[in-house]
Formats: sequence, C-alpha cells, structure tokens
Amino acid sequence: MLNDVAILLAEDDENDILLVRRAFDRAKIPNPLFIVHSGQETIDYLSGKGTFADRARFPLPGVMLLDLKMPCLDGFDVLAWLRTQAQFDTLPVVVLSSSKLQPDIDRSRQLGVYDYRVKPHSFEDFVRLLDDVRKCWLDERFNRYCAPPA
Repeated sequence: MLNDVAILLAEDDENDILLVRRAFDRAKIPNPLFIVHSGQETIDYLSGKGTFADRARFPLPGVMLLDLKMPCLDGFDVLAWLRTQAQFDTLPVVVLSSSKLQPDIDRSRQLGVYDYRVKPHSFEDFVRLLDDVRKCWLDERFNRYCAPPA
C-alpha cells in the first residue's frame, strides 16, 4: 500500500534529478517519483493546475522533497505558499539542499518544513539518506497516524 504513495521531487538541477532516480533504484524505493523543476511548477502540481489537473496521472504526494534554490519561485516561496494551504498542513516536506547555512535551516523551519537534510557528497550516503527519509516520513508516519489504537 505505501509503495503506491507518490513522492514529489522539486528540483531544477538535472544532475541531481538523475542522482535521486539512481539512489531510489539502489535503495529499492518502489514509490512513484514525480518531478517538477521550479517553484511555480511545484505549486501548479500541488494545486492540480494546467497539465497537472489529472489526479490519476499526477496524484497528490505523500512526501515532498524540496530543493531551496530553484528558478522563478524558490523553495522558500513554495514553503510560504504551503503555509496558506490548509489541505497541505500534514504533507511532510523534506528540504534536500546543498546549503548548510543556519539562516537557510532556520527560515525553512519557520516556514514549517518537517525535515532539513543536506545533500551528501557520497552516492552511498545519498542512498541511505533517501531510504531514511522514506522510512521516517512515509512508513513511520503512516504507522504512527494510521495504525489502529492499542
């Protein structure tokens, strides 16, 4: 069941997109991965606007991986928009960024990000990071919120 839950990747760098795809394969993450390339495209996807209107083809994600540095609207703009959209209050947003700057981390947290992860340099570390993100924000979240009460 959780293997069918969509993961949305908001990333503009084609090399990073390829890296994420390869890491998903290596970690054997079966979830469908949907990719948007800008902050505006992220908002359009989540809103179901334009080419993303067909929810059968573009389902709402169970987790979003968000880069901060994107063209037009950046990741901070997306986070600010998300705060105005009550239907996404429980959508886990995990920032995947190259930035270790404390102001970026602090601002992301102020804007309601669930988790902030710095992209590692090693491919194997990146595989482990994505596997951990899936377990923390999809598997554990589902078990925590959807398990029958004891």
